[in-house]
Amino acid sequence: MKGVFSHKPDSSYDDVKGERYHFPKTYLSRVEKVVSDYFVYYEQIPGHAGRFYSGVGRVTQIRPDEKLEDHYYADLADYLDFDRLVPYREDGGYESRLVRTDGSINGGTAQSAVRIIEDSEFAKLIRAGLSQEPEWPDRVDEIGEDTKRPSNAGFFDFDPNQPEIIGAPANRPVVEQLLNRKWRDRKFKQVIRIAYDRTCALTGLRLINGGGRPEVEAAHIRPVEHGGNDWVRNGIALSGTVHWMFDRGLLSLGDNFEILRS
Repeated sequence: MKGVFSHKPDSSYDDVKGERYHFPKTYLSRVEKVVSDYFVYYEQIPGHAGRFYSGVGRVTQIRPDEKLEDHYYADLADYLDFDRLVPYREDGGYESRLVRTDGSINGGTAQSAVRIIEDSEFAKLIRAGLSQEPEWPDRVDEIGEDTKRPSNAGFFDFDPNQPEIIGAPANRPVVEQLLNRKWRDRKFKQVIRIAYDRTCALTGLRLINGGGRPEVEAAHIRPVEHGGNDWVRNGIALSGTVHWMFDRGLLSLGDNFEILRS
């Protein structure tokens, strides 16, 4: 089953976004339902009024907190930031148990840090959060790529005869897309380019090639194959050559963000 997890960066819980979710026994039965399935983060964002859905991830397992009685950790994987913050009241609300048909808020549900949602609600949230086209084109066209198609087809690259993604029969295409590494890399690059405004973090250069193509790429600080996720804080914008050197260990970053050379 799919879930919604409330997140507060300054809370007393030992959370690490995209890596682990710390929660009391009160929510154990709900989190257990989400193991091996997906959840969406729900949070207040500093400087923004209201609450928003901000990203999606998957629960891999639950383990007890050895230091704090009646508390647990949910280990997380496959985290991905949304293209935008999705307001919880948008389009009449995404959670039927949270936002009533008349637009009022269910106070009891709003106080729950962990909520179970329907597959159809999850699909609608994912489409709202991960369907924006990139603002800038890729650095180079991929071999065989149809340049007349959107560079980041998102949730529109399925057979037009299949059902809409909203609804249980169409939950499968959503999950398949979330597991697609090539698609995730494009989404990650989209977020990192925006965060760094197309500027290489190590050289300070912002180079724009012909056709408005930013030369900068997105690199994972902690590689995906070593447990790194697609959170913006695990990314850094690097020019093509610097990215090549970074991936091969010729350049790296120290704990104080100093540039280290091999």
